Amino acid sequence: MSKDKTARLNRLLHNGRCLDIALDHGVCNEPTFLDGLEDMPAVMDKLVAAAPDAIQLNLGQADLLQHRPGRGRPALVMRLDMGNPYNATRHRAMWAVLQNHDDPVLPAVQMDAACVVLNLFMLPDEPDLFRQCVQNIARVRADCDRYGMPLMIEPLVMQAPTAGSRYSVDGDADKIVTLTRLAREMGADIVKADPTSDPADFHRVVQAARCPVLVRGGGREDLQQVFARSRVLLDQGAVGMVYGRNVYQHANPSGVVAALMAMIHRGLGAEAAWRLYETGGTAD
Repeated sequence: MSKDKTARLNRLLHNGRCLDIALDHGVCNEPTFLDGLEDMPAVMDKLVAAAPDAIQLNLGQADLLQHRPGRGRPALVMRLDMGNPYNATRHRAMWAVLQNHDDPVLPAVQMDAACVVLNLFMLPDEPDLFRQCVQNIARVRADCDRYGMPLMIEPLVMQAPTAGSRYSVDGDADKIVTLTRLAREMGADIVKADPTSDPADFHRVVQAARCPVLVRGGGREDLQQVFARSRVLLDQGAVGMVYGRNVYQHANPSGVVAALMAMIHRGLGAEAAWRLYETGGTAD
């Protein structure tokens, strides 16, 4: 890891741990992902006040965070790519492209991001999509080293869609570990990984990454289940979470952030986190 990345990593990882709230769903071109994100300025006001460690955005929304006065705002994690695997229908051609191909990391530097993030998709029978992701990462990693920008890689193993459904997470531990290892081999400074089907297997993902691992949240679920699984994953070695829909699509996003921050930074248990959420506002 380049020493030049240390300052940004310290801004992202408070005492080595992090809650990153993902609000970068607009580039997925999937309407169901936008439920709760219709009014981005209002969403940002609420989440900045909740004070997570970081907020994940695309270039077109980063001003809502970075143009705020003062020093107390969350760190910016900027997504640099976009793709079509999240849509409800399977496309004839699957793709993943950089949002700025000529100098992909420069916008993140200009917006004073603490980190950038890229996908590493592994979908059944889609080798060209995988190749595109590898090319994107290879292109960006060299610039990350040049600019001193930490690189977060998001290894995503997905199952083929059935009739009327979209691609879904494949929680097979062997597959996640193998793709995480590839992310590390390509130079990841941070890995954002899906939970394994059995959360007790997640230590294998942490071992393969050999760098800080944040857990990806996925679709909205019952909060008590989210807290229970999160506690196990943290105990397995994850240093934090990247949660989006499990925050902004719940009735009290600020309460979810408070509970998750207490779990990540103070070691709060799942039941105590649920009680904290309930006392912070309307229960889900």
